Amino acid sequence: MQTASTNICERMGRSQELSDSKRGTVIGGHLCNKSIHEISLLLNIPQSTVCGIITKWKQLGTTATQTVVE
Repeated sequence: MQTASTNICERMGRSQELSDSKRGTVIGGHLCNKSIHEISLLLNIPQSTVCGIITKWKQLGTTATQTVVE
């Protein structure tokens, strides 16, 4: 039998990247003084993801994904 924490980990993988639209909506919510919790509930994404997007936007001025150059 699986525990609740195991089930959560299985559902929340890193397999998908957020669309530009969703990242923009996170920033829009932030600029409208919505809390991280409210934005998370609205978009159905983890609060840590919302926080990361906002932090990156504040530090780098962009929400674009990184590209690896070899």
